[in-house]
Amino acid sequence: MKPGTGRRGTRTALLTRRTARRLSAVCSVLGALAIASAGLAPGAAAADGVQPKQWYLEAMGAKEIWKHSTGKGVKVAVIDTGVNPETPSLRGQVLVDEVPKAAKYHVTQDYVGHGTTIAEIIAGTGAGGGVKGLAPGAKIIPIRVGLDALKDQDEREKSLTSAAAIRAAADSDAKIINMSYGSPYYESEEEEAVKYAASKGKLLFASAGNDAEKGNKRNYPSMDPYVVGVGAIDESGTVGKFSTYGNHVDLAAPGIGIQGWCDNTFTNYCSESGTSAASAIASASAALVWSAHPDWTANQVLRSFIDTAGRTWAKNKPSKYLGYGIIRPRRVLINKDIDPGPANRDPLAAENGTAPDEDITATGGSSAAPSSGASAEPTKEAGSASGPTSAAEDVDAGSDTQTWVIIGAVAAVLLIGGAGFAVLRARRNA
Repeated sequence: MKPGTGRRGTRTALLTRRTARRLSAVCSVLGALAIASAGLAPGAAAADGVQPKQWYLEAMGAKEIWKHSTGKGVKVAVIDTGVNPETPSLRGQVLVDEVPKAAKYHVTQDYVGHGTTIAEIIAGTGAGGGVKGLAPGAKIIPIRVGLDALKDQDEREKSLTSAAAIRAAADSDAKIINMSYGSPYYESEEEEAVKYAASKGKLLFASAGNDAEKGNKRNYPSMDPYVVGVGAIDESGTVGKFSTYGNHVDLAAPGIGIQGWCDNTFTNYCSESGTSAASAIASASAALVWSAHPDWTANQVLRSFIDTAGRTWAKNKPSKYLGYGIIRPRRVLINKDIDPGPANRDPLAAENGTAPDEDITATGGSSAAPSSGASAEPTKEAGSASGPTSAAEDVDAGSDTQTWVIIGAVAAVLLIGGAGFAVLRARRNA
């Protein structure tokens, strides 16, 4: 693709000249990156009490999901603050030896606890009462990036820039790359690294950002082409007030009231909210599906999520708050006759600015043609200043008798900052 094309590319090109000089003068790429966590609840929970608080496992039907797939055989690169491979839930799950061997790349010690939380949400075994991952059969390749939480300059020099980290992940055996961090600054090197990873058949997920109430700042790398931006929802299916919205949001996943390590002492869990966890759950979902369908391409895995996403609006009019809807891997896994569509066509061609006949990989390309499975468009855009006025009829049956009713922002109305916003507006017109 050419810079300046597509819904993301156009904004990228416009921002490049304005932000490049500012970025160089004010901070390095490392200093510009921030963890996409909206904050911790004041109360901390001992590890033995954490799993009953993982509400999203029951809501997503994890027990039934694990009858079909646990993510076995799939590796996920976690680009973050590092990963502690010695927490009870991650022992045997972290492939430190598969991190690129260059000294600068090989440092994986978690300096905050954030990266370890992300790894556990994806692939934790739940041993010792720790967080149980949605894809406990998957494995983690940890790649440490220097986020703004890293104050030690020596440690910064051992960490990677976002662009270098993405390239390292692209050169690994990981099929999926999770990036639960962001920056308001565009970097051409990062975009080129993303394109490189996509050209190698990787599926990239990134947190949409947590700035909806603070100016709704653009968030890279989720803004970059070929990155799936993920927004955060709560147990009711309502988008978080903090969840950054815009054209870069492609899917939504649980991201409110999620259990994670309080700090890098790894002694207690706290309740966290943010699009970081949402991205991790999307990555875990991809691991589940790719494990069950190892012959699929990244395009097909992503298309299956778009086709089965929880939404009440037309698929060709993605919401700027929830994108194509809430990710539901169970719906993909239980359908033995599911059609993932063509292997070499990009289901996000409109967002990525690629032509129908343009291939970015030997097995993955792009097409703006919609695949089957779109939901019917609601008849009106209801709304009020007091918040949601209707609930969706779409119900996702979970494990046993559990059901997940998609309401709030998944319906036609969304409450943010005390005002009602229709979610049906096409992102190309946003």
